[in-house]
Amino acid sequence: MTLSYSVRKFDAVIVGAGGAGLRAAIQLSEAGMKTAVLTKVFPTRSHTVAAQGGVAASLGNSEEDNWRWHMYDTVKGSDWLGDQDAIEFMCKTANECVIELEHYGMPFDRLDNGKIYQRPFGGHMSNFGEKPVRRSCAAADRTGHAMLHAMYQRNVMVNTQFFVEWQALDLVRDAEGEVLGVTAMDMETGEIVVFHAKATIFATGGAGRIYYSSTNAFINTGDGVGMAARAGIPLEDMEFWQFHPTGVAGAGVLITEGVRGEGGILRNSDGERFMERYAPNAKDLASRDVVSRAMVTEINEGRGCGPNKDFVLLDITHLDPATIMKRLPGIHEIGVQFAGVDCLKEPLPVVPTCHYQMGGIPTNYLGQVIVPQGENKAVPVPGFYAAGECACASVHGANRLGTNSLLDLLVFGKSAGETAVKDLKSGMRSHKPLPQDVIDKTLARVDRLNNQKSGADVHETRLTMQRTMQKHAGVFRFKDMLSEGVTKIMEISEQVAQTEIKDKSMVFNTARIEALELDNLIEVAKATIVSANARTESRGAHVRDDAIDCPETPDGRNDKQWLKHSLWYRDGNRLDYKPVQMKPLTVETVELKKRAY
Repeated sequence: MTLSYSVRKFDAVIVGAGGAGLRAAIQLSEAGMKTAVLTKVFPTRSHTVAAQGGVAASLGNSEEDNWRWHMYDTVKGSDWLGDQDAIEFMCKTANECVIELEHYGMPFDRLDNGKIYQRPFGGHMSNFGEKPVRRSCAAADRTGHAMLHAMYQRNVMVNTQFFVEWQALDLVRDAEGEVLGVTAMDMETGEIVVFHAKATIFATGGAGRIYYSSTNAFINTGDGVGMAARAGIPLEDMEFWQFHPTGVAGAGVLITEGVRGEGGILRNSDGERFMERYAPNAKDLASRDVVSRAMVTEINEGRGCGPNKDFVLLDITHLDPATIMKRLPGIHEIGVQFAGVDCLKEPLPVVPTCHYQMGGIPTNYLGQVIVPQGENKAVPVPGFYAAGECACASVHGANRLGTNSLLDLLVFGKSAGETAVKDLKSGMRSHKPLPQDVIDKTLARVDRLNNQKSGADVHETRLTMQRTMQKHAGVFRFKDMLSEGVTKIMEISEQVAQTEIKDKSMVFNTARIEALELDNLIEVAKATIVSANARTESRGAHVRDDAIDCPETPDGRNDKQWLKHSLWYRDGNRLDYKPVQMKPLTVETVELKKRAY
């Protein structure tokens, strides 16, 4: 079956309509650029809608705060793997981006004086790590939901063109490596279109669905990351995955860190507030990797709760019910629906669950996708930009602080949009001729699905991949398990290349979409487990049982050998490395030291 295709031309095409994509689109459309946004779901159903707790900004509305303190916390939270120029840019720009959002009409909660309400969040401290500070700007426990609606409405006002229920398939690059747009499929009709653009921005979100237990939506299949890898772009720091401490046990649904920010306490089967032993200063508001490992340790040592002793409890029964229903109404609802628990009367059962991808497509703080060229040198890929969870700026390094994800969306969505506008207005970017084979790779993938007989089942293959990743590259990682996991994932990759769909029709065929998504997921899984197997230290969310303690950092971190970013290349399944940017833009470097809370 040979498929025909058509071409549509735009100044800019954005893939993804979550927080980063919508923010970039505002920047481009307001500048008068003809902008297309491709999205698998209606924009306000993008996964940003699931963000609950808030967006970080050192507004200082409740107590003194400073962007330098925020920067210090972010570098420390990243376990020093974050690039300090990008981190300074993000923290310094935070207040401006949040106030812009307020002016778009976002309904933040308010203090009595009318200013934006702020709550404490894990790892956010005052005066360079002294004590917790109120830095998270919140709209109850539905911050992402409010953010998407505010930005979608702004995009409607500035005439951004949305293509809803479209699946982007492949990146279009010419012989010189310039990005000229994407190929995409209308999910309703099966029509394939080349979106020919002067600027292409990926804002496709994360890929948490490589794991069996995840807070991520089913749409989070690493589409942008997979497309970039197939187009020859390396993937950065893919071994680092954040496991959120509080997913509903058995369901994986997110319970925001804002619960602990409002005073929630983690308890084991003895009723003990166990975080005091692991993080005497920050307690339940230590960084997420620290809290997740503490919870797993409690469970592994027999102090878990329930008949199988496989979860711990998140207790807010000591809080005023009126405060809970005002600040955490969605959490009360989630507890009832997914755990059968009224959190006003009894604690919630929680367990660490895969939540966030720290790595991704390598970018700088301008939102440009950058690739290595020669020793210690990187150059932008012409016409290609990325922002949000699919990108690696790298501001999160080895571990992201809570509420820095929504900030990342705003700051780098805007930055990528600004850079693209500047490039377009300068005449740097034009509609270059499409290569003759522009559609060949895409057609080959779709034709394979149409013609494959007696291949592997898509659902079963995906499930095998997810269980393999959960078992071999989870919260704690072991040498033999990682090595075995690499072998298994490479075998599964061969099965993915032979998957079969039973229904060959092109109209509203969800099985075909799932098969195309699996092509992306397997690239992410390979990058993750190969990178994790190679990094023999413990750093942030990546914890190896065989990591050798170093005198300078006796927690398994090895700055001498491993203070560097990993780069995974799909071709040859090979790894390369590049240095961490330790020099900020204007302030002094946050110097290396042991990370403790």
